[in-house]
Amino acid sequence: MPEPGLHHSVIEDYLAIAVGAILLALGLTVLRAAGLATGGMAGVALLVSHVVPGAPGVIFAVLNLPFFLVAMRVMGGLFTLRTVVLSAAIAGMSLIFAQAIHIEVREMPIAALIGGALLGMGTLSAIRHGTGVGGVGVVTLWLAQARGWNVGRTQICIDLVILGGAAFILPPDRVAGSVVSAVTMGALVYVWHKPGRYAGISSNRLTSAG
Repeated sequence: MPEPGLHHSVIEDYLAIAVGAILLALGLTVLRAAGLATGGMAGVALLVSHVVPGAPGVIFAVLNLPFFLVAMRVMGGLFTLRTVVLSAAIAGMSLIFAQAIHIEVREMPIAALIGGALLGMGTLSAIRHGTGVGGVGVVTLWLAQARGWNVGRTQICIDLVILGGAAFILPPDRVAGSVVSAVTMGALVYVWHKPGRYAGISSNRLTSAG
């Protein structure tokens, strides 16, 4: 049992969600400006944004809707609530960034690294505080808790399928950049999200202590 002092407070949890939303929305914005995709639901949202007009963060939130039911069933009410809040915050920040900043990408490989790093750190900020990041994030976090699967390794396997789909939409150089982004994001999560590496605990269910 973790020591009581290691439990995150509600304020700490939602501050982490806010920071995660900023990092994730900014990562999506950078990758969209570079014409790239990536792994996870973020990659799916970016690919859809090449076909359907709209901010990738908003598309990301819409694509997540069916997975909230899955999250409620397998991860509990509090986890689902936080995931809904994060998705809404990503959509909101994505709209704000679309109006407030303009990103001009001159070196696509650098943008791929930056975008992947932002998404990776945003994902860590969320999952360390009992929050899922999109449909793929919900699945990988559930598998980590239920079966002990490493979040980053599972993410990379799913990413390979998503990036395979990118080859039908993006030119080869953009697919290569998307792979760089996905590997960067997955590597950060793989290295830093390990059992016992991080001591803080956040509750996942409404019936648990906050």
